[in-house]
Amino acid sequence: MSRKYQGLIVFNTKSLEGTVDELVGAVAKEFEAEGAKIDKVAQLGRRQFAYNARHLEAGHYVNYTFTAGPDTVAKVQKRLSLNGHVHLQYFQRVA
Repeated sequence: MSRKYQGLIVFNTKSLEGTVDELVGAVAKEFEAEGAKIDKVAQLGRRQFAYNARHLEAGHYVNYTFTAGPDTVAKVQKRLSLNGHVHLQYFQRVA
């Protein structure tokens, strides 16, 4: 049974070798590799943090809307935790 989810990913672009668009596309492919179907990708831009988190002053925010099974979200979280450019990830189910 597929459900609709939103995932907010904050990227650390400090030591990024390519462009931000390439990084956003690579993460979207990681979603699809775990069985999710991407509906929409909204880049919210670079924003300052309220305080320095892990020696980082700002991050690039991207909102992914996707359709997937309940176990897929856990697989995506585990996979993205291995990505050095992913600073923060937050997922929620959309009604």
